[in-house]
Amino acid sequence: MKETISKTLHYELHDDLSELTQDQVKLIGAASKASTLAYAPYSDFFVGCAILLEDRTVVTASNKENAAFPAGICAERNALNFVSDHHQGKTILKLAVVSKPNRFEMTEPAAPCGICRQVICETEKLQQTDIEIIMASASGKVLIVSDSESILPFHFYLSQLKK
Repeated sequence: MKETISKTLHYELHDDLSELTQDQVKLIGAASKASTLAYAPYSDFFVGCAILLEDRTVVTASNKENAAFPAGICAERNALNFVSDHHQGKTILKLAVVSKPNRFEMTEPAAPCGICRQVICETEKLQQTDIEIIMASASGKVLIVSDSESILPFHFYLSQLKK
C-alpha cells in the first residue's frame, strides 16, 4: 500500500542581525571569532561554531583540517564533542555556525554538513530537547531553524539500528 507523506520546512531568513535576539547575536559573534582560529590550509574555508548551554556558558570551536583527509573535524562536531566531555549533563539551547571562505565569495549562510547534522540530531535525542541552529554568513544574512530535523528530515537513531 502506497502512502504519501509531506513534510514542511519552517525557517527564518534574516538580511542582517537587527531582528535577532541578544543571545543569537552574541553566538554569531562568538562563532565568527572562533572561525579565526580555524586551521584550513587546504580548503581555505574557515568555520566557527558557538554553543549556548542552559547555564549561559558559551563554548566555541573551529574546523581543523589535516593532510590525511578526511582526518579533520568540522567546527560543529568539535564544539559538540567538547561540550560532551567538559559539560556533561548540560542542555544545549542554541548552536551558531559562521563560515568564512577565503577563495570565493559566499553571501548565503552555509548549513552544517551531513555528518554534523546527524551528530546534532543525536545530541537532541540524548538531551531530549531541540537545539536552535543559527547559520550566518559573512554578508550578514542569517538562517535559523528550530531543530535538526529541519535540516535533516530523514535522520536515524541507535534504536533504529538494533536487532
